[in-house]
Amino acid sequence: MRQALLAQRQLWPELCPGLRRFERGGANGSGGCILLLAARIRRRQDVHTRRRMPRGGLLDAARVTGLALLAAGTSCAAHAGTVSIAPAGLRAIGTIDPRFQSYNIEMVEVTGGRFWKPYPQAMRAWADKDRYSYRPPIDLGNTRLRGLAVALSPAYLRVSGTWANATFFADTESAPAAPPPGFNAVLGRAQWRGVVDFARATGAEIVTSLAVSPGSRDADGLWRPDQAQRLIDYTRSLGGHIAAAEFMNEPTLAATNGAPPGYDAKAYVRDVGIFHEWMLRAAPQTLIVGPGSVGDSASTGASGLRTRDLLAASGAGVDRFSYHHYNTISPRCGGRDEPAGALSEAWLARTDAALSTYKSLRDEFAPDKPIWLTETADAACGGNRWDKTFLDTFRYLDQLGRLARAGVQVVMHNTLAASDYGLLDEKTFRPRPNYWGALLWRRLMGTTVLDAGAAMAPGLHVYAHCHPSKRGAVTVLAINISRSTARTIVLPLPAERYTLQAARLQGATVQLNGKTLALTDEDGLPPLAGRAIEAGAVQLASETITFLAIPGAANSACR
Repeated sequence: MRQALLAQRQLWPELCPGLRRFERGGANGSGGCILLLAARIRRRQDVHTRRRMPRGGLLDAARVTGLALLAAGTSCAAHAGTVSIAPAGLRAIGTIDPRFQSYNIEMVEVTGGRFWKPYPQAMRAWADKDRYSYRPPIDLGNTRLRGLAVALSPAYLRVSGTWANATFFADTESAPAAPPPGFNAVLGRAQWRGVVDFARATGAEIVTSLAVSPGSRDADGLWRPDQAQRLIDYTRSLGGHIAAAEFMNEPTLAATNGAPPGYDAKAYVRDVGIFHEWMLRAAPQTLIVGPGSVGDSASTGASGLRTRDLLAASGAGVDRFSYHHYNTISPRCGGRDEPAGALSEAWLARTDAALSTYKSLRDEFAPDKPIWLTETADAACGGNRWDKTFLDTFRYLDQLGRLARAGVQVVMHNTLAASDYGLLDEKTFRPRPNYWGALLWRRLMGTTVLDAGAAMAPGLHVYAHCHPSKRGAVTVLAINISRSTARTIVLPLPAERYTLQAARLQGATVQLNGKTLALTDEDGLPPLAGRAIEAGAVQLASETITFLAIPGAANSACR
């Protein structure tokens, strides 16, 4: 027995090479060595068994294994930077909406107009003339655009944004060339028909918000639902359906986004009351979502309106509690953030800070209502320069992981295909790195959220869900935000590995398991095949994102 134990101890340097290179992991560090050692010992036992192990040999081997594991627990705990995942035992902590990962197409994209101008190719100082540029209406019939949207289905398609607050719906086949007084833009029947057709073709459900500008009001300044009624009626005539509606886009910024001058909490409360009564009568099957606020903190918003003031006077009266969040504003609106901070813990944690603010408001004014994040990206005002590169994919997927774990039901990225924060290039509709991350999330992360544990090692963020289509299977998402340090996860079972990385973090291309991702010549998606790996240590290089699908997990929560 002693000789057998000594023989097994010879495995330790093989199993845990160079562990001193890694920073100490969490409480699960020693478990990584133990699981790995157990897997190796089992494989060696299998070999001995095939060689006709003598009577009592299996019992001796089991004893050796137990002693080896005990010793390994002592040895590895001192040096381990590995973390272990036991997928069968990960408990379910919640579920998310099947349309959890969703997206925005801004109203100004549908109508055409001046939107956030993409940054010039050459790196130069930003100038005020670079803020906006005219863009024609988006071609929602484009086959490439539709095909890529289908791959993300099911999803919610939100058509809203600041421009929606002052858009006139022309309920005629020939739309006027200019908007009537009190509006800034015109939405024609043909354009809205394109939205309904796109949603039907791609498996999306429509979410929108309504016009609240002076043109939508009577002589006393009261909001009138006649414009909204025409939009609802026309949608129905097309066989379409508006799944959910917010009264307006971002009421906390009312002073700058199309509402009448001097718009305050009292006016909002009055208008929302009219809106709720009309919705219950005209569209009872449409979810009322709100308030759709942004920017709440200890200080008031830019308009002097705070969500607390809006809700304290009116109550929520919503089916879904919504908010918006951006980590920052882009240089177009005065932002001065640098890409060096994009992988910092503080940067990624801004998602949690915003959710904490709005969750407390939800708990107070709309208890138990599901939370929807109806507009989000890295930077408001069109995105930062790096938002179209792989560097932002870390934030994109980490945000989804954090919010799913926290119980948020829907996250709507802004935008699908406009400006620098679009998942797709606005001119070519070709995928950007964030799209490939979104596609892997859609294919590998199901609606049952599992508890992957607390932070296990510095710079390593780990999330886990049931697989969306394989019974009992688990998918682990491991994001290594370290700029220089590799990490190791130990799995007790074989898995399928999907690792995203890039030669340049601020590059426009990304590799999956070493192969550059791009559409085929026929605009088809490339194979997104995982690489089969054995049980044991999984090396996670710095600045990489890895999905680990574990088909044999046999997790009872995933059946």
